[in-house]
Amino acid sequence: MLNFEESEYQTRLQKVKERMNELGIRVLLVTDPANMNYLTGYDGWSFYVHQLVIVLIDQEQPIWVGRGQDANGAKVTTWLDSDHIRAYTDDYVHSTLKHPMDYVATILQENGYGEASIGVEMDSYYFTAKCLESLKHDLPKAAFQDANLLVNWVRLVKSNQEIEYMKKATQIVKNVMQTAMNAVQIGVRECDVAAKVYHAQMTGTEDFGGDYPAIVPLMPSGERTSTPHLTWTDRRYKHGDLVILELAGCYKRYHAPLARTMILGEAPQKVKDLSRVVIEGISAALDFIKPGVTCAEIERVWKKSIEKSGFIKDSRIGYSMGLNYPPDWGEHTASIRPGDKTVLQPNMTFHMIPGIWQEDYGVEISEPFRVTEQGCELFVDFSRQLLVK
Repeated sequence: MLNFEESEYQTRLQKVKERMNELGIRVLLVTDPANMNYLTGYDGWSFYVHQLVIVLIDQEQPIWVGRGQDANGAKVTTWLDSDHIRAYTDDYVHSTLKHPMDYVATILQENGYGEASIGVEMDSYYFTAKCLESLKHDLPKAAFQDANLLVNWVRLVKSNQEIEYMKKATQIVKNVMQTAMNAVQIGVRECDVAAKVYHAQMTGTEDFGGDYPAIVPLMPSGERTSTPHLTWTDRRYKHGDLVILELAGCYKRYHAPLARTMILGEAPQKVKDLSRVVIEGISAALDFIKPGVTCAEIERVWKKSIEKSGFIKDSRIGYSMGLNYPPDWGEHTASIRPGDKTVLQPNMTFHMIPGIWQEDYGVEISEPFRVTEQGCELFVDFSRQLLVK
Protein backbone atom coordinates (compact mmCIF):
# COMPACT_ATOMS: atom_id res chain seq x y z
CA MET A 1 0.00 0.00 0.00
CA LEU A 2 3.01 2.31 -0.19
CA ASN A 3 2.49 5.49 -2.21
CA PHE A 4 6.17 5.63 -3.18
CA GLU A 5 8.98 3.17 -3.76
CA GLU A 6 10.87 2.27 -0.60
CA SER A 7 13.99 3.77 -2.18
CA GLU A 8 12.33 7.20 -2.23
CA TYR A 9 11.61 7.03 1.48
CA GLN A 10 15.23 6.02 2.09
CA THR A 11 16.46 8.98 0.04
CA ARG A 12 14.28 11.33 2.07
CA LEU A 13 15.57 9.83 5.31
CA GLN A 14 19.18 10.26 4.19
CA LYS A 15 18.61 13.94 3.42
CA VAL A 16 17.10 14.45 6.86
CA LYS A 17 20.06 12.71 8.50
CA GLU A 18 22.48 14.92 6.59
CA ARG A 19 20.73 17.95 8.02
CA MET A 20 20.76 16.38 11.49
CA ASN A 21 24.52 15.88 11.23
CA GLU A 22 25.00 19.52 10.27
CA LEU A 23 23.13 20.58 13.42
CA GLY A 24 24.72 18.03 15.73
CA ILE A 25 21.43 16.20 16.29
CA ARG A 26 21.61 12.48 17.07
CA VAL A 27 17.89 11.89 17.58
CA LEU A 28 15.02 13.61 15.80
CA LEU A 29 11.46 13.35 17.15
CA VAL A 30 9.08 13.99 14.26
CA THR A 31 5.54 14.82 15.43
CA ASP A 32 4.11 16.67 12.43
CA PRO A 33 1.78 14.16 10.66
CA ALA A 34 2.92 15.33 7.22
CA ASN A 35 6.56 14.80 8.15
CA MET A 36 5.71 11.38 9.59
CA ASN A 37 4.03 10.51 6.29
CA TYR A 38 6.93 11.90 4.28
CA LEU A 39 9.49 9.71 6.04
CA THR A 40 7.50 6.51 6.58
CA GLY A 41 4.23 6.64 4.59
CA TYR A 42 2.11 6.55 7.75
CA ASP A 43 -1.40 7.75 6.98
CA GLY A 44 -4.18 7.73 9.54
CA TRP A 45 -6.52 10.06 11.41
CA SER A 46 -4.75 9.37 14.68
CA PHE A 47 -3.02 12.69 15.24
CA TYR A 48 -5.53 13.64 17.92
CA VAL A 49 -3.42 11.54 20.29
CA HIS A 50 0.34 11.72 20.66
CA GLN A 51 2.31 9.93 17.97
CA LEU A 52 5.68 10.44 16.34
CA VAL A 53 8.52 9.02 14.31
CA ILE A 54 11.94 8.69 15.92
CA VAL A 55 14.90 9.13 13.58
CA LEU A 56 18.08 7.72 15.12
CA ILE A 57 21.20 8.84 13.31
CA ASP A 58 22.73 5.35 13.12
CA GLN A 59 19.64 3.25 12.39
CA GLU A 60 18.51 2.44 8.85
CA GLN A 61 14.81 2.73 9.68
CA PRO A 62 12.92 5.22 11.81
CA ILE A 63 10.77 4.04 14.70
CA TRP A 64 7.05 4.76 14.58
CA VAL A 65 5.47 5.33 18.00
CA GLY A 66 1.73 5.60 18.56
CA ARG A 67 -1.37 4.33 20.28
CA GLY A 68 -1.79 0.57 20.44
CA GLN A 69 -4.90 0.44 18.30
CA ASP A 70 -3.12 2.43 15.57
CA ALA A 71 -0.10 0.11 15.32
CA ASN A 72 -1.72 -2.02 12.63
CA GLY A 73 -2.27 1.18 10.66
CA ALA A 74 1.48 1.69 10.73
CA LYS A 75 2.04 -1.90 9.58
CA VAL A 76 -0.37 -1.37 6.68
CA THR A 77 0.79 2.06 5.46
CA THR A 78 4.54 2.29 6.20
CA TRP A 79 7.70 0.67 4.85
CA LEU A 80 8.96 -0.09 8.36
CA ASP A 81 9.74 -3.53 9.74
CA SER A 82 7.46 -4.66 12.56
CA ASP A 83 10.20 -4.23 15.20
CA HIS A 84 10.33 -0.52 14.27
CA ILE A 85 6.65 -0.07 15.11
CA ARG A 86 6.21 0.58 18.82
CA ALA A 87 2.84 1.07 20.45
CA TYR A 88 1.96 2.38 23.89
CA THR A 89 -0.91 0.99 25.93
CA ASP A 90 -4.22 2.78 26.19
CA ASP A 91 -3.68 3.92 29.78
CA TYR A 92 -1.35 6.57 28.34
CA VAL A 93 -4.22 8.16 26.37
CA HIS A 94 -5.50 11.41 27.89
CA SER A 95 -4.02 10.41 31.23
CA THR A 96 -3.10 12.77 34.06
CA LEU A 97 -0.80 10.15 35.57
CA LYS A 98 1.50 9.30 32.67
CA HIS A 99 2.35 10.72 29.26
CA PRO A 100 3.18 9.04 25.92
CA MET A 101 6.53 10.83 25.94
CA ASP A 102 7.42 8.73 28.98
CA TYR A 103 7.19 5.74 26.67
CA VAL A 104 9.28 7.54 24.05
CA ALA A 105 11.95 8.25 26.66
CA THR A 106 12.09 4.53 27.50
CA ILE A 107 12.66 3.67 23.84
CA LEU A 108 15.51 6.18 23.59
CA GLN A 109 17.13 4.78 26.72
CA GLU A 110 16.82 1.24 25.37
CA ASN A 111 18.68 2.32 22.22
CA GLY A 112 21.43 4.11 24.11
CA TYR A 113 20.25 7.65 23.38
CA GLY A 114 19.18 8.71 26.85
CA GLU A 115 21.91 11.37 26.98
CA ALA A 116 21.98 12.36 23.33
CA SER A 117 21.36 15.61 21.50
CA ILE A 118 17.65 15.41 20.67
CA GLY A 119 15.88 17.59 18.13
CA VAL A 120 12.16 18.28 18.55
CA GLU A 121 9.63 20.15 16.44
CA MET A 122 8.97 22.84 19.04
CA ASP A 123 6.48 24.84 16.97
CA SER A 124 4.55 21.92 15.50
CA TYR A 125 0.80 21.95 16.06
CA TYR A 126 1.17 18.47 17.54
CA PHE A 127 4.09 18.93 19.94
CA THR A 128 2.86 20.39 23.21
CA ALA A 129 4.54 22.02 26.17
CA LYS A 130 3.67 18.91 28.16
CA CYS A 131 5.55 16.78 25.62
CA LEU A 132 8.77 18.69 26.17
CA GLU A 133 8.26 18.85 29.92
CA SER A 134 7.84 15.06 30.11
CA LEU A 135 10.89 14.39 27.95
CA LYS A 136 13.09 16.70 30.00
CA HIS A 137 11.91 15.07 33.21
CA ASP A 138 12.56 11.55 31.94
CA LEU A 139 15.84 12.34 30.15
CA PRO A 140 17.59 14.88 32.40
CA LYS A 141 21.00 14.35 30.80
CA ALA A 142 19.80 14.76 27.22
CA ALA A 143 20.35 18.02 25.34
CA PHE A 144 17.18 19.23 23.60
CA GLN A 145 17.23 21.63 20.69
CA ASP A 146 14.67 23.10 18.35
CA ALA A 147 14.53 21.17 15.09
CA ASN A 148 11.32 22.78 13.95
CA LEU A 149 10.83 22.66 10.16
CA LEU A 150 13.95 20.53 9.61
CA VAL A 151 11.96 17.95 7.67
CA ASN A 152 9.72 20.63 6.12
CA TRP A 153 12.71 22.23 4.38
CA VAL A 154 13.79 18.84 3.01
CA ARG A 155 10.25 18.50 1.59
CA LEU A 156 10.51 21.79 -0.31
CA VAL A 157 11.76 20.30 -3.61
CA LYS A 158 9.35 17.62 -4.81
CA SER A 159 10.13 14.36 -6.55
CA ASN A 160 8.58 13.62 -9.93
CA GLN A 161 6.15 11.19 -8.28
CA GLU A 162 5.04 13.88 -5.84
CA ILE A 163 4.42 16.23 -8.77
CA GLU A 164 2.27 13.57 -10.43
CA TYR A 165 0.14 13.28 -7.29
CA MET A 166 -0.28 17.06 -7.21
CA LYS A 167 -1.34 17.02 -10.84
CA LYS A 168 -4.04 14.50 -9.96
CA ALA A 169 -5.15 16.78 -7.13
CA THR A 170 -5.30 19.50 -9.77
CA GLN A 171 -7.79 17.55 -11.84
CA ILE A 172 -9.93 17.17 -8.74
CA VAL A 173 -9.87 20.85 -7.77
CA LYS A 174 -10.85 21.92 -11.26
CA ASN A 175 -14.02 19.82 -10.94
CA VAL A 176 -14.55 21.04 -7.39
CA MET A 177 -14.35 24.72 -8.34
CA GLN A 178 -16.69 24.30 -11.29
CA THR A 179 -19.14 22.38 -9.09
CA ALA A 180 -19.12 25.19 -6.53
CA MET A 181 -19.58 27.92 -9.12
CA ASN A 182 -22.48 26.06 -10.71
CA ALA A 183 -24.12 25.52 -7.31
CA VAL A 184 -23.92 29.12 -6.07
CA GLN A 185 -27.29 30.60 -6.97
CA ILE A 186 -29.59 33.26 -5.54
CA GLY A 187 -31.78 31.59 -2.92
CA VAL A 188 -29.45 28.60 -2.39
CA ARG A 189 -28.04 28.03 1.10
CA GLU A 190 -24.27 28.28 1.55
CA CYS A 191 -24.22 24.98 3.46
CA ASP A 192 -25.83 23.18 0.52
CA VAL A 193 -23.06 24.43 -1.77
CA ALA A 194 -20.50 23.26 0.80
CA ALA A 195 -22.08 19.80 0.72
CA LYS A 196 -21.66 19.63 -3.06
CA VAL A 197 -18.05 20.79 -2.70
CA TYR A 198 -17.33 17.96 -0.26
CA HIS A 199 -18.97 15.44 -2.56
CA ALA A 200 -16.83 16.60 -5.50
CA GLN A 201 -13.66 16.53 -3.38
CA MET A 202 -14.20 12.96 -2.25
CA THR A 203 -15.55 11.68 -5.58
CA GLY A 204 -12.51 12.96 -7.46
CA THR A 205 -12.59 11.88 -11.08
CA GLU A 206 -13.78 8.78 -12.93
CA ASP A 207 -10.20 7.47 -12.88
CA PHE A 208 -9.28 8.14 -9.23
CA GLY A 209 -10.93 9.28 -6.03
CA GLY A 210 -10.11 12.21 -3.79
CA ASP A 211 -8.84 12.59 -0.24
CA TYR A 212 -9.90 15.03 2.48
CA PRO A 213 -8.08 18.37 2.13
CA ALA A 214 -6.18 19.81 5.07
CA ILE A 215 -8.41 22.92 5.09
CA VAL A 216 -12.20 22.94 4.90
CA PRO A 217 -13.92 24.90 2.09
CA LEU A 218 -13.44 28.64 2.67
CA MET A 219 -16.41 30.37 1.04
CA PRO A 220 -17.45 33.71 2.61
CA SER A 221 -20.05 35.83 0.85
CA GLY A 222 -21.33 39.39 1.02
CA GLU A 223 -19.61 41.54 3.62
CA ARG A 224 -17.88 38.42 4.95
CA THR A 225 -15.58 38.55 1.90
CA SER A 226 -13.71 41.33 3.72
CA THR A 227 -11.77 38.58 5.51
CA PRO A 228 -10.27 35.40 4.06
CA HIS A 229 -10.75 32.53 6.49
CA LEU A 230 -14.49 32.18 7.01
CA THR A 231 -16.30 29.01 6.01
CA TRP A 232 -20.05 28.82 5.33
CA THR A 233 -23.34 29.45 7.10
CA ASP A 234 -26.93 28.42 6.42
CA ARG A 235 -27.80 31.84 4.94
CA ARG A 236 -29.14 31.98 1.41
CA TYR A 237 -27.28 33.78 -1.33
CA LYS A 238 -28.93 36.98 -2.47
CA HIS A 239 -28.67 39.31 -5.44
CA GLY A 240 -25.51 41.41 -5.31
CA ASP A 241 -23.54 38.98 -3.13
CA LEU A 242 -19.81 38.79 -3.74
CA VAL A 243 -18.64 35.20 -3.16
CA ILE A 244 -15.10 33.97 -2.51
CA LEU A 245 -14.31 30.29 -3.02
CA GLU A 246 -10.98 28.93 -1.76
CA LEU A 247 -11.10 25.18 -2.29
CA ALA A 248 -8.71 22.31 -2.87
CA GLY A 249 -8.29 18.94 -4.46
CA CYS A 250 -6.31 16.35 -2.54
CA TYR A 251 -4.80 13.07 -3.72
CA LYS A 252 -2.77 10.82 -1.42
CA ARG A 253 -2.40 13.83 0.94
CA TYR A 254 -0.97 16.07 -1.83
CA HIS A 255 -2.88 19.29 -2.45
CA ALA A 256 -3.84 21.62 -5.25
CA PRO A 257 -5.62 24.67 -3.76
CA LEU A 258 -7.44 27.24 -5.88
CA ALA A 259 -9.30 30.47 -5.14
CA ARG A 260 -11.74 32.37 -7.34
CA THR A 261 -14.23 35.19 -6.80
CA MET A 262 -17.72 35.56 -8.27
CA ILE A 263 -20.64 37.95 -7.93
CA LEU A 264 -24.37 37.38 -8.21
CA GLY A 265 -25.46 40.27 -10.36
CA GLU A 266 -23.72 43.31 -11.81
CA ALA A 267 -20.35 43.95 -10.18
CA PRO A 268 -19.81 47.42 -8.63
CA GLN A 269 -16.97 49.37 -10.18
CA LYS A 270 -14.85 49.05 -7.03
CA VAL A 271 -15.03 45.25 -7.28
CA LYS A 272 -14.15 45.34 -10.98
CA ASP A 273 -11.20 47.61 -10.25
CA LEU A 274 -9.87 45.43 -7.43
CA SER A 275 -10.25 42.26 -9.52
CA ARG A 276 -8.33 43.84 -12.38
CA VAL A 277 -5.49 44.86 -10.05
CA VAL A 278 -5.24 41.40 -8.49
CA ILE A 279 -5.26 39.66 -11.88
CA GLU A 280 -2.64 41.98 -13.35
CA GLY A 281 -0.43 41.47 -10.30
CA ILE A 282 -0.68 37.69 -10.48
CA SER A 283 0.19 37.70 -14.19
CA ALA A 284 3.22 39.93 -13.65
CA ALA A 285 4.52 37.83 -10.76
CA LEU A 286 4.03 34.52 -12.57
CA ASP A 287 5.79 35.83 -15.68
CA PHE A 288 8.82 36.70 -13.54
CA ILE A 289 9.20 33.28 -11.89
CA LYS A 290 12.14 31.08 -12.84
CA PRO A 291 14.87 29.13 -11.04
CA GLY A 292 17.37 31.39 -9.30
CA VAL A 293 15.02 34.20 -8.30
CA THR A 294 14.04 34.65 -4.68
CA CYS A 295 10.63 34.74 -3.06
CA ALA A 296 11.24 38.36 -2.08
CA GLU A 297 12.00 39.32 -5.69
CA ILE A 298 8.69 37.82 -6.83
CA GLU A 299 6.84 39.84 -4.22
CA ARG A 300 8.55 43.03 -5.39
CA VAL A 301 7.25 42.43 -8.93
CA TRP A 302 3.73 42.03 -7.53
CA LYS A 303 4.07 45.14 -5.40
CA LYS A 304 5.31 47.23 -8.32
CA SER A 305 2.37 46.05 -10.41
CA ILE A 306 -0.30 47.08 -7.90
CA GLU A 307 1.25 50.22 -6.40
CA LYS A 308 -0.05 52.46 -9.18
CA SER A 309 -3.62 51.44 -8.29
CA GLY A 310 -3.51 52.75 -4.74
CA PHE A 311 -4.41 49.37 -3.27
CA ILE A 312 -2.17 48.02 -0.52
CA LYS A 313 -1.51 44.45 0.56
CA ASP A 314 0.48 44.00 3.76
CA SER A 315 0.45 40.18 3.91
CA ARG A 316 2.38 37.57 1.94
CA ILE A 317 1.19 36.65 -1.55
CA GLY A 318 2.04 32.96 -1.49
CA TYR A 319 3.69 30.02 0.21
CA SER A 320 5.10 26.56 -0.45
CA MET A 321 2.55 23.77 -0.29
CA GLY A 322 2.01 20.11 -1.07
CA LEU A 323 1.78 17.17 1.35
CA ASN A 324 -0.15 17.91 4.52
CA TYR A 325 -2.81 17.18 7.11
CA PRO A 326 -5.23 19.46 8.98
CA PRO A 327 -5.13 22.26 9.78
CA ASP A 328 -3.04 23.56 6.87
CA TRP A 329 -1.85 22.56 3.39
CA GLY A 330 1.06 25.01 3.55
CA GLU A 331 4.54 23.70 4.35
CA HIS A 332 5.51 26.59 6.70
CA THR A 333 8.81 27.20 4.91
CA ALA A 334 9.17 29.54 1.93
CA SER A 335 6.78 32.49 1.68
CA ILE A 336 6.47 34.94 -1.20
CA ARG A 337 6.97 38.10 0.84
CA PRO A 338 9.54 40.79 1.57
CA GLY A 339 12.73 39.49 3.14
CA ASP A 340 12.35 35.83 2.15
CA LYS A 341 15.60 34.94 0.42
CA THR A 342 14.60 31.39 -0.53
CA VAL A 343 16.00 30.73 -4.02
CA LEU A 344 13.58 28.98 -6.33
CA GLN A 345 14.56 25.58 -7.72
CA PRO A 346 12.79 23.27 -10.18
CA ASN A 347 10.00 21.21 -8.61
CA MET A 348 9.32 23.61 -5.78
CA THR A 349 5.56 24.08 -5.56
CA PHE A 350 3.68 27.15 -4.35
CA HIS A 351 0.21 28.54 -3.89
CA MET A 352 0.19 32.16 -5.06
CA ILE A 353 -2.83 33.76 -3.41
CA PRO A 354 -2.56 37.56 -3.41
CA GLY A 355 -6.02 38.35 -2.06
CA ILE A 356 -6.83 41.92 -1.12
CA TRP A 357 -9.47 42.64 1.48
CA GLN A 358 -11.13 46.00 2.06
CA GLU A 359 -13.45 47.13 4.86
CA ASP A 360 -16.57 45.50 3.45
CA TYR A 361 -15.47 43.38 0.48
CA GLY A 362 -12.51 41.47 -0.91
CA VAL A 363 -11.20 39.62 -3.95
CA GLU A 364 -9.23 36.35 -3.92
CA ILE A 365 -7.83 34.79 -7.07
CA SER A 366 -5.03 32.28 -6.74
CA GLU A 367 -2.79 29.99 -8.77
CA PRO A 368 -0.94 26.87 -7.60
CA PHE A 369 2.26 26.41 -9.60
CA ARG A 370 5.42 24.37 -10.01
CA VAL A 371 8.81 25.89 -10.68
CA THR A 372 10.25 24.42 -13.90
CA GLU A 373 13.69 24.52 -15.51
CA GLN A 374 12.73 27.60 -17.53
CA GLY A 375 9.97 29.31 -15.54
CA CYS A 376 6.82 28.01 -13.91
CA GLU A 377 3.96 25.69 -14.79
CA LEU A 378 0.42 26.40 -13.61
CA PHE A 379 -1.19 23.35 -12.10
CA VAL A 380 -4.75 24.44 -12.98
CA ASP A 381 -6.19 25.76 -16.24
CA PHE A 382 -9.15 27.78 -14.95
CA SER A 383 -10.28 31.29 -15.90
CA ARG A 384 -8.96 33.99 -13.57
CA GLN A 385 -11.64 36.49 -14.43
CA LEU A 386 -14.22 37.69 -11.91
CA LEU A 387 -17.25 35.52 -12.63
CA VAL A 388 -20.42 37.56 -12.96
CA LYS A 389 -23.46 35.33 -12.58
